[in-house]
Amino acid sequence: MSAGPRALAALLLAAWVALAAGLALAQAGPAIPKPGPKDLCPVCGMLVSKYPHWVATIVYKDGHAHHFDGAKDLFKFWFEPAKYASGHRREDMAAIRVTDFYNLQPVDARRAFYVIGSDVLGPMGHELVPLASREDAEEFLKEHKGKRILGFDQVGRELPAQLDAGKF
Repeated sequence: MSAGPRALAALLLAAWVALAAGLALAQAGPAIPKPGPKDLCPVCGMLVSKYPHWVATIVYKDGHAHHFDGAKDLFKFWFEPAKYASGHRREDMAAIRVTDFYNLQPVDARRAFYVIGSDVLGPMGHELVPLASREDAEEFLKEHKGKRILGFDQVGRELPAQLDAGKF
């Protein structure tokens, strides 16, 4: 018994939707766990779950995750992972996420934009404020008297310490 044109079209549509959903999940990378009530930032030792609007996370290929109380500490870790977690290397990192300031959703840290020098302080003072789009970063910069917008690769090793010192 052969399927009619409508049944075949419906079957093809269902297959296409399933394929698209699978590709979207594959591109999203590994699941990003939420910090538990006892998870400490490996850089400063703060309880990360107390600051859900600032959470940043690195997930390793083996599924292990480090949570941070903000992008600033994530970048400190990024530049010297072995200093904060013996045996950990950049090459083993599968995903890096920061929390978007406006929608409070995790975004790929490498694609985010960061505003520095604003009037918004994070849990540890002056912070790299993550935003998902350039447009949002420009809006935030204007609304919160920010000084600069940076991409992930524009954040230098010295910037987190400069933010700690209030020199940016």
